[in-house]
Amino acid sequence: MTTYNDSVANTPPIGTKGESSLVVTPENAVSFLGVDNARVLGTPFLIWHLEMTARNSVKPFLDEGFDTVGARVDVRHLAATPLGMRVTFLTELTGIEDRRLLFRVEAFDEKDKISEGNHERAIIQVAKFASRVQAKGLRA
Repeated sequence: MTTYNDSVANTPPIGTKGESSLVVTPENAVSFLGVDNARVLGTPFLIWHLEMTARNSVKPFLDEGFDTVGARVDVRHLAATPLGMRVTFLTELTGIEDRRLLFRVEAFDEKDKISEGNHERAIIQVAKFASRVQAKGLRA
């Protein structure tokens, strides 16, 4: 158990792994290049799926009322993935520093490794987080 935010929450074990996949569609492909044959998985979608795969892998270990939020992303997008190809996202929890969860992340399409890097998530108590966000919005 780790203490933070004046509360106690369980932490997931080091080595916890996550996996998810998607098929590249027009909704998650870049379109700004202007050529249909150049439509590939967009980097923001790649990053989002790596983040959500990491989040979903540790969420079952957290106490009720706790979740994680992204704190840092350091990934390389190594190869393009065309429309219609499946991408698999893999994450592994490699370290815990107080309320910070450190992940190794990778993604593969049907032919190549398309991404690798590191991702950090912070464990939060959802109610306290929401309260801080609301207070910040009132100051704007």
